[in-house]
Amino acid sequence: MKRPLIYIVLSFLLIIFPFTHSQAQNLQRFDGGMMIHTGYLHGNLTALNHKAEGMTFGLGGVLRYHLGNHFRLGGEGYVSTLKQMHNGSYIRTSWGGLLADAYWQFGRWKPYAGVTIGGGKVSSLLMFEGSADDWEAEPDAFLHNETFFFVNPNIGLEFALTEIVHLTLKVDRLIPVSNIEMPTSVRCYLGVVFAH
Repeated sequence: MKRPLIYIVLSFLLIIFPFTHSQAQNLQRFDGGMMIHTGYLHGNLTALNHKAEGMTFGLGGVLRYHLGNHFRLGGEGYVSTLKQMHNGSYIRTSWGGLLADAYWQFGRWKPYAGVTIGGGKVSSLLMFEGSADDWEAEPDAFLHNETFFFVNPNIGLEFALTEIVHLTLKVDRLIPVSNIEMPTSVRCYLGVVFAH
């Protein structure tokens, strides 16, 4: 299953390399950085008759290669934790994939819009009775792991503090395309990007 994906990515890179190699030197740039994020997520877990909701918090990063004056191609990945029931329960989502976006330069400002396609995993630990603070067996606890594929559209805005250091603000929505129940909604990201 993984080998066809590797072949597709390598074929794509071989196709775009001659184009990018023939561009002017100042167009051959990378950027990348780290972002923190938050958002109010909600969703029903019907197997447990549980409505999951609350503020999620997480961390991740992005690395992009510039193609010409307006396009970037790269990858990103994040981990996000949604705490539940104030007893150590959580729903943790980790995801990553290939991204493509378009951007426009207006002085120090750079608005952009794009999409990421990839996969991830949801790990849930829900204790309907008990606590994570003791060493006793919990009679009503559930642990569940499940993988998913997703499409993740996003829009954002970068501001250049210097030629190298940029601040970025982004919003997105993680949309699972596989049959999975998971809390989701709009997330807001804030981070620092370093341009090379």
